[in-house]
Parts: sequence; C-alpha cells; structure tokens
Amino acid sequence: MSNPPAAKDINPQWLTAQLRACGHAGVEVTQVIASRIGTGQVGICLLLELTLAGQTQGVPTSLVAKLPSEDELSKTSAVAMGIYEREVVFYRDLAPRLHIALPKIYYCDVAANGADFLILMENLAPAIPGDQLVGCSPEVARAAVLELVGLQAPTWNDRALAERLVEPADGFFSDMHALYNEMLPGFVERYGSRLSKDELGIIQNLGAHKNAPLFQATGVPFCLEHRDYRLDNLMIDESSSPPKVVVVDWQGLRIGRPLNDVALCLAGGLQPQQRAAAEDGILREYHRRLLAAGVQDFSWEACWHEYRRASFAGFGLTIISSMLVVQTPRGDDMFTAMAQRYSRHALDLAADEFFS
Repeated sequence: MSNPPAAKDINPQWLTAQLRACGHAGVEVTQVIASRIGTGQVGICLLLELTLAGQTQGVPTSLVAKLPSEDELSKTSAVAMGIYEREVVFYRDLAPRLHIALPKIYYCDVAANGADFLILMENLAPAIPGDQLVGCSPEVARAAVLELVGLQAPTWNDRALAERLVEPADGFFSDMHALYNEMLPGFVERYGSRLSKDELGIIQNLGAHKNAPLFQATGVPFCLEHRDYRLDNLMIDESSSPPKVVVVDWQGLRIGRPLNDVALCLAGGLQPQQRAAAEDGILREYHRRLLAAGVQDFSWEACWHEYRRASFAGFGLTIISSMLVVQTPRGDDMFTAMAQRYSRHALDLAADEFFS
C-alpha cells in the first residue's frame, strides 16, 4: 500500500509512467482531459481522454479512473465497510485466477487508512453500463449469469480462500440481523408508500426472523461473491450475439453462496413476468456450465433450492445500502425498483418457508 494520487494529481506525467509500466515503453501522454461519468453511490469515476506522442500503437486513448466518493457520509460508510480496500485486493490478488470477463487494470492501490484509493482501468466502450431502473432483456440477463461461472467455479468451496477473506467478527456486517433491523424503520419511512402491501410485508417480516437465510452463516456451497451483481455494475455490449458482459465494481466482494449473485441479477434486472418466464432455462444452462467447469456434487435440485434461498440476498443490499449512501432522486427510484423486484421474487418463489 502507498498513497494513491488524488484526481488532481492524475496528470500526463503520472499517466505516462503507468502506461510505460504496463508495457508501452515508448509512449508519452501529452495531455489529459478528465470528465465525470456515472452516478456511483460510494465512489466516483472519471473518463480520461489522452493525447499521445511517441510509440502509440496499441496504446489506449482513453482510460477510466475510479476514486473515493466526494460525499463524506458515503466515504465514511465505505471505509467502515472496507470496500475500497476490498476492490483493490480483488483486482490485484484474486482476478488472475478467475475466468470472468474483467477490465484491464493499469494501476490499482489503496492507502493504509482505507480511505484513499485509485483504480485505473481500460475504457470498455462501446459497452455501456446497464440501467437498474430500465432493466434488461432476458438475453443480457442470461449472458450476465453465465459469466458468473468464471468467478464461481475456480473458487468453489475453496477453504484457503475463505480463511483469507473471512470478515472480522466485529466488522460492519458481523450482525446482519441487527443491522437490517436498525436500518428498516428509516427504509419503511422513506420507501414504504411506494411498495405494495405484500412487498412491504415480506420486507418487514424478514427482519423478525433471525434464522432467515440472509442472517445465517455462509455454509456450503460457497465461492467468491460479487454481492452487488446488478445491471449498474455490468458493462454491456449488445452489438454482438450473445451480448458481451464485463463485470466492474468489486467493492462488495466476499465469500458467499453462489446463487446469491444469480438471484440478484435475474430478480433485479428483469421485470417479474420476464424473470418468471426465463429463470428456469437460464438456471439450467448455468448449472450445466458449472458442472462442465469442474464443480462436483451439486445437483439440479440443490441448485434450485439455493436459488430460492438466495431470493433474500437483495433485501440486505436494498434496505441497508439505501440508508448508508447519499440520497438522490435517481437513488430513490433505484432502491424502490430493487425493493419491488426482490420482494416479488421471494413472494413468487414462496421463499418465506425458509423463515421457519
């Protein structure tokens, strides 16, 4: 760990050094124009447009820089949860062993205090971020779910990895049940009127059951979990068939249940009727590919059971996160849509049987 540069320090000289360190020895950056992109809740992203001189063949003319949030509440919450450091660890130490599509990284570091970080990555254009509010097509959802095989199969039930990434006993998420119920009243006050009676009911009912899946220890099977596998964190290129999906934003990384990310993706990205029609086919192909990638002792019946159990994964993401980040109009609409789709998913699958 060192002291990553702030946005103001990302100048031509520094960028030249990073490109040369990544194999472009003869290049020089003579000018950089930075502009804000995206609407991240706990970080900011800058598009860096580069003017190059020297040996420029194969050198990117634009990059993306990811830095801490400028909002103190969001940044304080991020540091408390260790999410800036977690993302750096993912790209620096874990990504090389995986087969999931990821952006190329040109610089990646975090300060010792966990509050300052910088990730410099390739610009994935013409791919564009998904939109959690708009949703996606079943084809995009399928592509996103199948990408998860490259994350999960190489880390499936890897106990050494689990010991390395164990969350501290006194960490921010050490008591999810208490944290969920602490945030629940504020969530209900802000969003309750936007939800149907049964949607709000299952959200509140979950908090009353300490043994519900969201609050249980991970157990088996387990693997690396993105934990925020939503459209906003996927770069999507629909010009190809099937669509190409590249996964970004690894700040929520942890060891978790594999179907959590699958459920987040399908329930959060598809409208309920779309999801109900497509989920069986997508899940069966995902299951076949897991087995082909070497996962053993995981039957189709176990996969479906885990999927139903995972329908609560989005509840914590929605209720807790909505109360920890700066409130914005788009954020309110996004958290409402998430609450509606995730609660409808659990209701459709009769997943409240896992409360008992």
